[in-house]
Amino acid sequence: MIYRKAKFSDVEDILKLINDYADQGLMLARARNTLYEGLREFILAEEEGKVVGIAALHLVWDELGEIRALAVHPSKTKLGIGRQIVEMLTEEARELGVKTLFALTYQPGFFAKLNFKEVPKESVPHKMWKECINCPKFPNCDEIAMVKEL
Repeated sequence: MIYRKAKFSDVEDILKLINDYADQGLMLARARNTLYEGLREFILAEEEGKVVGIAALHLVWDELGEIRALAVHPSKTKLGIGRQIVEMLTEEARELGVKTLFALTYQPGFFAKLNFKEVPKESVPHKMWKECINCPKFPNCDEIAMVKEL
């Protein structure tokens, strides 16, 4: 398994992985242009030339970062790929000076295993909601807020 930063040539594989899960209601869909704009945020897992896991570290505000777009190919779940990617992004966040890392998720159990704590969405800084206005579920967000202090 190779873990690396994403490249332009990975965008279509990233898009498919995310939107296949989004079609099942398991995560939010992403537009191709959003992936291109945020490509530098992604770390991915590659096996035999195929993208099998992804996630991004998005810097939101002063010392605040978000783990977003975490997805692992269905045939590769439960192998520690998602955990490895989140741990790599967490280390990158620390190096950048992030003090609070959060995720909005439908999989709180996964993040709890990585020492994220569930919190009421209302308790997180308003800056984290700046992109929610563009979400199709706004204002009725059903994701769970998870926070980890670094």
